[in-house]
Amino acid sequence: MSGPERLPVATGRRSTAAVWQALSGRRALLIFAAAISAGAAALELVTPALLGTIVDDISDGGENRPIWLYGGLIAAAVIAASALSVLGVLLASRVLERLLATLRERLVTTALRMPQERVERSGTGDLVSRASDDVAQVSEALSQVLPSLSRTVFTIILTLGGLFLLDWRFGLTFLAAVPLYWFALRWYVRLAPPLYAAERAAFGTRAHHLLSALKGLDTVLAYRLSGWHSVRIALSSWAVATWALRARTVQTMFAWRIDLAFVAVLSTVLFVGYGLVGADLVTVGAATTAVLYFLRLQGPLRGLMIEIDTLQAAAASLARIIGVTDLGSTRDAAEATDAAESADGQPGGHVRVNSVRFAYQGGTDVLHDVSLTIPAGQRVAVVGTSGAGKTTLAALIAGIHRPSTGTVDAPVDTMLVSQETHIFSGTLRDNLTLAAPDVDDKDLVTALTRVGAADLLEELTLGLDSPIGVQGHPLTAAQEQHLALTRLLIADPDLAILDEATAEAGSAHAAVLDRAAEVVLQGRTGVVIAHRLSQAAACDRIVLMEQGRVLEDGSHDALVAAGGPYSRLWAAWNANRTPHT
Repeated sequence: MSGPERLPVATGRRSTAAVWQALSGRRALLIFAAAISAGAAALELVTPALLGTIVDDISDGGENRPIWLYGGLIAAAVIAASALSVLGVLLASRVLERLLATLRERLVTTALRMPQERVERSGTGDLVSRASDDVAQVSEALSQVLPSLSRTVFTIILTLGGLFLLDWRFGLTFLAAVPLYWFALRWYVRLAPPLYAAERAAFGTRAHHLLSALKGLDTVLAYRLSGWHSVRIALSSWAVATWALRARTVQTMFAWRIDLAFVAVLSTVLFVGYGLVGADLVTVGAATTAVLYFLRLQGPLRGLMIEIDTLQAAAASLARIIGVTDLGSTRDAAEATDAAESADGQPGGHVRVNSVRFAYQGGTDVLHDVSLTIPAGQRVAVVGTSGAGKTTLAALIAGIHRPSTGTVDAPVDTMLVSQETHIFSGTLRDNLTLAAPDVDDKDLVTALTRVGAADLLEELTLGLDSPIGVQGHPLTAAQEQHLALTRLLIADPDLAILDEATAEAGSAHAAVLDRAAEVVLQGRTGVVIAHRLSQAAACDRIVLMEQGRVLEDGSHDALVAAGGPYSRLWAAWNANRTPHT
């Protein structure tokens, strides 16, 4: 059995180009922030230089300058450097947080437009981990690491310039040590990115297994599959820990190489300074300043190591985010808008399904050469036994899936209501205006009244302002379905698809929900996946499906009179209802 088909991951070049494009209009401010950080780094060189001057004054026995003057200059330099550093970080954070917001919005927009079939092929956890863990990783790098990294780079460059000003041999000593850092960095960059990419992918797999178990918790408990799912989650969690441990091991070895290079360079500087002072080529103060310059590089070099480590993880996460956002301009994103494009020439709710075959990923065909034409304004009920392909047909018409072969033409303005209704945390008004944000309260109350849900308003003490959902007033399954039908009425689409949207069979609410369904279907084309034949009988036309094929198609009276499969189903339905009526 093959694993899930992961969502794409962008290359490093593509990630860089996407970030550069997202910075359009804000690049100048980012450059200005970098210049301020460079100024802060330059001011930090003042203290070692002044300390070296003090050493020379003491060595020469001169008292030309009072010590308090040096102290004042050092204090002023520290204060100015701190102020510029804070300003640079604030400006950079302003730009980078907007960049992050742009990337996050593009990710969410693409994810919402992505065909459900594509999400199912990759596993829900893969997409969720990109929208949560990967965004958090990039957020940390953008808000904390990049401003600090720019300052560290400027510190290293300016320190090198300061060493050359003291004596060219100090500068050459530092340049001679650059290969040590370069080889350490090259070794790290070669090993780290694949480890971080594998770690992020392991996060996605773990999220997929965890969400699968939670989403189907009732089934897991009913079939006593808790142990099996726990093992899957544990193994995926161990995979995350394994990749994380490997990454931390490489990080530790990198730090050891950086420290070793620093010790070697500092020792060389001490020997060079000793020789230059002995030859009267530089003063003791100059040698002291050179050593202090190198000592103050230890923090930036160590910080550079940590920042590069974070950037490697962030780069892997960024590539996963860009891989999703790029779907907005590729064929996968075209799948999401295919229904809208194919709807040209299908005004007023007209639907045409032509020779459609469909199979889920890695499976056999569940629909076989299905053709169906629904004129505008007609209500069609699709009936059949479980597994006949009714829900799959509804998903194809709604544009959730694309047919393997054949074509599906449906209106752009199509709305699907299924049995699984999601209630968002918020007020009743918030949940209703999802369908049409500009609808006023009067129209909301009218819609609730028309579908027979006015009693819900009476239950809620704050009316439309009452919080509902997990953190608010709890709703029954019937009330949730009522709410979904109200959303459809408010949205007023050309085509309404009800996939067992009133599945309160056998309850006191069944008749009420059926009447609500009739109200929302008035004046529009409707496709009803009916679980009760009484719903089908109320429609203009009935399509009977079995094993992915259309067996019968006609009005209720015509199909009953024909004495075929539907007639037998109708007879069985009435026989089962008789004892209860």
